[in-house]
Amino acid sequence: MHRRLVFEEPVSRAAVWSRRLAWFALAVLLLAILVFRTGEPSLEGLAPVAAAYVVVLLALLLALLAFMRIWQSGHRGVGMASGAFLLCLLMLAPAAYVGFRLATRPALADISTDIDDPPGFSRSRVALDARAGRVPPDVPPDRRRLQRQAYPKAVPIVLEVPAETAFDIARRAALARGWQVLESSRPGGRSGAGRIEAVARSRILRTAEDITIRVRPRADGSRIDIRSASRIGPHDLSVNAARIAAFADEVELLVETR
Repeated sequence: MHRRLVFEEPVSRAAVWSRRLAWFALAVLLLAILVFRTGEPSLEGLAPVAAAYVVVLLALLLALLAFMRIWQSGHRGVGMASGAFLLCLLMLAPAAYVGFRLATRPALADISTDIDDPPGFSRSRVALDARAGRVPPDVPPDRRRLQRQAYPKAVPIVLEVPAETAFDIARRAALARGWQVLESSRPGGRSGAGRIEAVARSRILRTAEDITIRVRPRADGSRIDIRSASRIGPHDLSVNAARIAAFADEVELLVETR
């Protein structure tokens, strides 16, 4: 009786290590995001996230190397290399989105519906404590005009209701968006304008945007202006314009359901 010897091709070491590195990169990335969320957001705090993406790229390169070796030598490990490759692509998708925004949008981090007279931020103790003592700086007029070209829909909200009613609607809209309202003052006084100060945070990284809303009376109703400014870096990746648009939609919904 003769025994048949079956020789199996060895498993590609590149495939094995690509899978190990991919899962390690995922663990590092999740941990880095968790640490960033629990601390005070800053550009320096993103360093561990960037380091995690270096590991992701190494795992991706190893997966590609594994495919080449398997094709040339017939080694096993296609499944491991494919899994690592897909996992790396999933982790790189957010980075690709950020890169696309950086390349296609201007470097703006402070958006206002009024580019000629943007609402000012409160300097009260409550507001300063919530912003860690920071007051968003004024934006030069040329940068404001650049904003108008990039985000033409970021315009004032004009309502055919009294300023008092518009103020209530604006405050309800801010709360409905999940913003932390710091303080508010109703329309009236010397300027006749009402003001709402708030802070909004992103869902994943919990980065903060400072928001101020101004409500002014008009002869035919009222006007709401909103300004949203990011705390980190010179580029907001269009987050502030999107936040203003969402607020405007919320105001419109509240007006329709009155």
